[in-house]
Amino acid sequence: MNIAEAEGGARVDLSGRLVMTTLADAQRALAGLRGPGEVTFDLARLEAMDTGGAWLIVDLGRRLEGEGVKVRVENATALQQALIDTVTKNLPEEVAPPPEIRGFVPWLATVGEATVASFQSAIQMLGFFGLVVARVAGVLVRPWRLRFTSLVYHMQEVGLNAVPIVALMAFLIGVVLAFQGAAQLKQFGAGIFIVDLIAVSILRELGILLTSIIVAGRSGSAFTAAIGSMKMREEIDAMQTLGLDSTEVLIVPRVLALILMLPVLGLIANFTGLIGGALMAWIQLDISPEVFFGRMQSSIGVWQYLVGMIKAPFFAAIIGVVGCYKGMMVEGNAESLGRMTSQSVVLAIFAVITADALFSIFFSLVDV
Repeated sequence: MNIAEAEGGARVDLSGRLVMTTLADAQRALAGLRGPGEVTFDLARLEAMDTGGAWLIVDLGRRLEGEGVKVRVENATALQQALIDTVTKNLPEEVAPPPEIRGFVPWLATVGEATVASFQSAIQMLGFFGLVVARVAGVLVRPWRLRFTSLVYHMQEVGLNAVPIVALMAFLIGVVLAFQGAAQLKQFGAGIFIVDLIAVSILRELGILLTSIIVAGRSGSAFTAAIGSMKMREEIDAMQTLGLDSTEVLIVPRVLALILMLPVLGLIANFTGLIGGALMAWIQLDISPEVFFGRMQSSIGVWQYLVGMIKAPFFAAIIGVVGCYKGMMVEGNAESLGRMTSQSVVLAIFAVITADALFSIFFSLVDV
């Protein structure tokens, strides 16, 4: 192959064999071919050319013509010319991407499409929630259909294995609340009210809410990843082929495990949070643990604790259903699995916080 450059352009003298086995070398040799001027491909000394060689000539010609360079092919045999013409006809046309439209109307259309998609997804999730409730009710009526081994396994995964991180989180939250609250209450000589601040905050809101957020990130994402992986490997289709109800086999044990274990985790979070708060109150305000828990017993009613515990099963159901639903929505590729796992965590946390706000309004209306 010889490339002769002149003022009027360049002349490429092709020789030897321009076939698939030599195509890579030819591409490297011709990669720097540019204008200006006319580029001529001389095929007089070319011994053999296959479809790959014809594609190289056509592709280079298309690129150069796109840069405003005129391309000619000389001394091609009838067979070589026919091959070049066939490749040219069958190459797909290069379609320019549509121009990006900016402005208020396209933005409004995008917002509308996202809103409709979110509404449709909410309707589908509501139907999925109804399906799970029906299957749970069926299992409660016929308990022999419940897979106890799977239930116990998931109770261990979502409950027992989550105790260290939940306890540590709640302890640190209690410490931070006491530390920040003590700095403010000292100014007014009302240090004893740190007990009320810590107890109400942890027992009523923060204990169960932060526990649910941790469980959503830890167990909800695990549900999505596990079920999504089974969906990718077509294991769920195989189960349905065998006559097994995938909802009853895969989803009911996970949701029930969360409903049973989240109140336990919430109780542990409350206990360790109060210990952390009591410890910091002792250090910052010289309020001994006896005084701390005595004040809490006399001023904090049992409803402050029950309000948090009432929320726990509802939060657990939300996390379980969202995690399993997103797992069932996974398609047959890894990118879909990662996207759905991320959406599961975000949606579960958002739904839990929204539900907590609704519970706060409800308890405020009923004066609890």
